[in-house]
Formats: sequence, C-alpha cells, structure tokens
Amino acid sequence: MNKQIFSALVLFYFFFSTSSFAQTAADTTQTTKISKLFRSQRVVPIKMSYSRKEMKKETNDSSYITTNFEYQTSEGNWKSIGLQLRKRGNFRLKNCTFPPLKLKIKKDSAKGTIFKGNKRLKMVMPCSAQSGNNNKVVKEYMAYKFYEQLSPYHFKTRLLEIDYTDMKNKKPKNYKFMGFLIEDDKVVAKRYNGKVLNRNVHPLHQEVVCSVRHAFFQFMIGNTDYSAAYGHNVKLFFIDKNTVPVPYDFDMSGLVNARYAVVSQINNETLPMENVRQRLYRGFKQPNDVFQQVRQEYLGQKDAIYAIIEDCKPMFDDDSEYEKAKEYIQDFYQILINDAKFSKEIVKVARTK
Repeated sequence: MNKQIFSALVLFYFFFSTSSFAQTAADTTQTTKISKLFRSQRVVPIKMSYSRKEMKKETNDSSYITTNFEYQTSEGNWKSIGLQLRKRGNFRLKNCTFPPLKLKIKKDSAKGTIFKGNKRLKMVMPCSAQSGNNNKVVKEYMAYKFYEQLSPYHFKTRLLEIDYTDMKNKKPKNYKFMGFLIEDDKVVAKRYNGKVLNRNVHPLHQEVVCSVRHAFFQFMIGNTDYSAAYGHNVKLFFIDKNTVPVPYDFDMSGLVNARYAVVSQINNETLPMENVRQRLYRGFKQPNDVFQQVRQEYLGQKDAIYAIIEDCKPMFDDDSEYEKAKEYIQDFYQILINDAKFSKEIVKVARTK
C-alpha cells in the first residue's frame, strides 16, 4: 500500500478513535459553569491605582495591599470593586517594571458585577512601558486561547485595557497598556468536580492523551520553560480519577519572544537550543497511536487556531509582530502535516526519562 495513503488512513482512524476520557472531557465542558467574567471576549477597560514601590516591598504570598479598582461595564458605566493585590511570579518580578499580580476580591463587593464567583484572580501586564510590549501581552493571551481551543481543561482568560496610576509620594504617574486576567485554579477544579493536586506526578503517570496534548501545545508555542513532572508553570488537577496537566505562564516561549526570554535550564539541564524561537519537543515517549490521535486533533483544530490569531490582529500595535506570530504557528503546522518532520521533531525525540 502507498505509504502516504496508509498514513492518511491512520490519521483518519485516530480522529474517530479518541479515548473515552477525552470524550467525557469534551462532553463535560458543555455543561460546566463559567463565571460571567469569562463568558465574553469583550475587552474590559479597567482603572486601578496603587504604589508600585509599596506593592513590591510590602506584599508576599500572604500579605496584600488595598487598591482602588474600577471596571467599565458593557453599557459604558464604571463600577468600583473592593479588592487587594500582591506581587507574584519569579523572573518577571525581578526583571520587570510591572510584575504579574494576584488579586483577592471581597465577596460582597463582587456581588452584582462580572467578578462574582471569583475570589482570586491573576493579572498579567507588560514587562515595562516600552513600545511594543503590548504585543507580547497579546501573544501570551493568544497562547491561553489556543489551549482553551485545544483542551477541555484550561484556564479561562479575559483581556483588559488597563489605566494604571502609580501612587508615588511626590507625583503620581499614569500608564496605559494591555493586560489580561486568569481564573484561579480552584475555580477550574470545581468546574470539573475535581481538585488541585499539590504534589508531583510524572507525565508518564498522567492521563496519557492529556499529557501528550499538553506536550504538543508547549512545542507549538515553542516553550521549554515548564516541567510537568515538577510542577513548574504547570498545574495538576485530579479529575475523574486521572491526573491532568494544565499549563500557564508563557512569556518565555518562542511565540511571545519577550526581550528578556532565555532558554530555560530547569533542574540545571542544559537544552540544545540557541534561542527561544527554536522548538524542542519535551514530551515523553508514548504509544504511537496516542501520538497520531493527538496529531489529528491538532490538525482538526487548525482553522480554529488560525481564527484566534485573526481575531487578535486588531490588538497588535505592530503588524510585523502579528505576522511573526502567525508564521510561527504556521511553521508548527507544517511539521504536523509532514510525516518525516513529525517523526523527526516529535516522535523520535520524545524523552524516556
């Protein structure tokens, strides 16, 4: 039989032969509850003010500061919400003017607003106010939307137009930039009647399709700054008696290509890469039928992924940055389509330990 015809038949077969767990997951998402904040794709204008110096100095995992926070409703009105915030992150905290934030929202204050049902949220902002950094935010947001399309288990996000005033002692300074919110992991767990796992589980002991699907995604966006085994930028959930990985924080990926991005060395492991734009598959060796199944899933979602990129185009400040992002994802699909490239760059380099 012709090799190309055989490959096509294999892909066709595995498109309709998804695991029962994957089918259950897809069915589950149709009946899950999503808070009002994440039901719409409308960009939410917000205003907030706090002392950046105080935030960096006074906050930690358990200490928050109070901030003035307002958001604009779909009707154009402004509503105030009582919330507190603290710094979060590691690399961005040390290297960025605006590190990521963790928000804690008062239940009574959230009542009657789009924030109802969200006690805690993460907020991502540009690293600095330099020109072009909004593009990096949009590309990281886009990565979250990709995974939302590709996996039933994901973090919901909401894009923001941020009007931030740094309350300095002498003269407050105002900044305007893009950002986005990420839902809390406990909300994700509750949506699927699961729980957050606070222990390490090796990828070879995670639900096999979810594990490979996750590894494909990291390869897709060119990200090696993660460890599904050690919980670095990956949250594990226990759902339907299975361990499911869900990724977050993609600023070090080749897709985003942040100015500070460097090739990660997790557990002092030096990777054979010169820069973050190079791709390296970091998933583990699994049965070939699983690789082919997930491959077909991704190919089947290609048009939807390209539609997400197109939807984000108006948010870019620079058309060339948009084109680079689009070409980067197109290059990934060229690998998936080509049997030889797929074997060379994914199947044959899959890890065994």
